[in-house]
Amino acid sequence: MESHDPRSTGSLLNDVLSSVGNLLRQEVDLARAEVDQNLKRAGAALGLLVVAVILAFIGLSVLSTAVIAALVLAGISQLWATVLVGLVVLLIAIILVIVGVKRLKLSSIAPTRTARSLKADAQMMKEAYNDR
Repeated sequence: MESHDPRSTGSLLNDVLSSVGNLLRQEVDLARAEVDQNLKRAGAALGLLVVAVILAFIGLSVLSTAVIAALVLAGISQLWATVLVGLVVLLIAIILVIVGVKRLKLSSIAPTRTARSLKADAQMMKEAYNDR
């Protein structure tokens, strides 16, 4: 035996629209929180990269001078020792830039949990609609 809800169709529709509105607001809030968290993480990573670059520059300057001096003492001309050390330092810098850029991709900031949640909500609404 079917039981009918005593509320009017307009009232039921209003309840559904209110529920959907609340759900969407919650999803937007979740997305905002997730993006904020990811941006903070990216900002911290960027700060670490800046400090690392400054310290690396100082350390590499000192070490480069020492390596050049050691190569000159080993019998290599000062010009070739300087070029060799410069190329090695440049190669290391390129590798570090590539790694840093990969860690700062925009996809790491995107709200992936919210996207999954929205898909699940849409699927749930489809199933609820199809059951009626």
